[in-house]
Amino acid sequence: MILAWAVLIPFFGGVAAWASTRLGGAFPRCIALLALALDFALLLSVLGRGDSGGQWLAETRLEWMPGVGAGIHLAADGLSLALALLTAFLGMAAIAASWTGIRERTGFFHLCLMSVIAGVMGAFLALDLLLFYVFWELMLVPMFLMIAVWGHGGRYRAALKFFIFTQAGSLLMLVSILGLYFVHGTETGKYSFDYMELLGTPMGRAAEFWLMLGFLAAFAVKLPAVPFHTWLPEAHAEAPAGGSVLLAGLLLKTGAYGMIRFLFPLFPNAAEAIAPAVYVLAVIGIIYGAVLALGQTDLKRLIAYTSVSHMGFVLLGIFAWEGLALNGALVLMVCHGASTGALFIIAGAIEERAHTREMARMGGFWSSAPKMGGAALFFALASMGLPGLGNFLGEFLVLLGVFGVNPLLAASAALGLVASVIYSLWMVQKVFHGPALQGPGISDIGVREAATLASMAALVLWLGLYPAHFLDRMGIKESIGATAIGIDSKAATGTGADGPEAVRITEHRPDMEGAAELGGIKGK
Repeated sequence: MILAWAVLIPFFGGVAAWASTRLGGAFPRCIALLALALDFALLLSVLGRGDSGGQWLAETRLEWMPGVGAGIHLAADGLSLALALLTAFLGMAAIAASWTGIRERTGFFHLCLMSVIAGVMGAFLALDLLLFYVFWELMLVPMFLMIAVWGHGGRYRAALKFFIFTQAGSLLMLVSILGLYFVHGTETGKYSFDYMELLGTPMGRAAEFWLMLGFLAAFAVKLPAVPFHTWLPEAHAEAPAGGSVLLAGLLLKTGAYGMIRFLFPLFPNAAEAIAPAVYVLAVIGIIYGAVLALGQTDLKRLIAYTSVSHMGFVLLGIFAWEGLALNGALVLMVCHGASTGALFIIAGAIEERAHTREMARMGGFWSSAPKMGGAALFFALASMGLPGLGNFLGEFLVLLGVFGVNPLLAASAALGLVASVIYSLWMVQKVFHGPALQGPGISDIGVREAATLASMAALVLWLGLYPAHFLDRMGIKESIGATAIGIDSKAATGTGADGPEAVRITEHRPDMEGAAELGGIKGK
């Protein structure tokens, strides 16, 4: 039941925060923060059970709708647990970022925020496809409200665009879920939405391809992959600071997680067949996002476009389906969540103080807010992939793994790193250096903001300086962790050949054992 509580606590915490509105504006914030702290501690207790070794660290099964083959099936291995912990962690950061910025309907705001977190948490833990879809949809409406109600000038258009794009992708995924359900029922005589039952469903290549496309559409929109990214810059720019943290740090990761957990294991042949086309989209996204970031004058839109570029690396690493690249994608997901989330917190703090997002109206803030400037510089360096920080390790592993699959792809993707240096340093120079354009400047960050940013910096530093512990404990075999610090690279075939997904697929699809090495993961 521990995983069920991990999903329920944020939701009940949100309801309690909403109910406490009449007691004062501080109560909803404190209740939501305490609920997520409890959730984080609960998930840490699962991590304390040790290395998953290809098995679930925790699993919960409850009856839901047995007549149609749907159940409450939650489970956590290293991958799920890493992202669930990130969800609770960034949820607390989002509350801290909204502490003074949200002054109206604070209880309802925190109900929406906690509902989004409950949906994200459920999506990372659900192994019943119908339940996964419910959690997937649960994120949508409260995030729409957060943008539309507490957003900035263009919030209605941004919220509507976010809703249309993500809902269209979700409906295509629902069609594919139902299609897979009926194909499995027709072929085996057992109708089920359970992921473990659906692994290895016999189906023709055409059926597999079309069903895979429905899942890919939903995940590509949420990631977001070019050309399905157009909702993202507006949503990030117009959302309140806490909403931007959730969007960049968590919602984008659900798309990447879905590809790793569901797309390749359920449709290995179709995913491998479409991989060359996705490689091209990923490289275009890396370069296109970086170039557009250079052309932005709105600080939050600039950070949003960097997400398009960074998530292109994640997409490339996933579809390379190679051990090092997958591990790199996982590290990059966690570090991007922390570093970009922190940049959105800083952008929100600047907007709250200077009442603008236009960089043409900024400059010289370092003299009045040196701690904020130092934090912005640190996370900008993380974003551009400075060695010693986690983002560098993630991108390096992705490129290393992709190079073994296609050297030209790796070389093309590396161009994005060059552009990231330019836009990261230009952003810091434009906002914090040069002549002061805002009179006496802005006030520096306080204790609450400093503590929030310091905790996010610690995560990025930890993964950059000592990644082996994280990689070993998150369900990836020991040699991968060793490889990350330069030992035994030839033994590293990835989340890949000996990882949790490989073990489960080998159990359920023995016919793929030799050919796939994790449903198509390429060994070295």
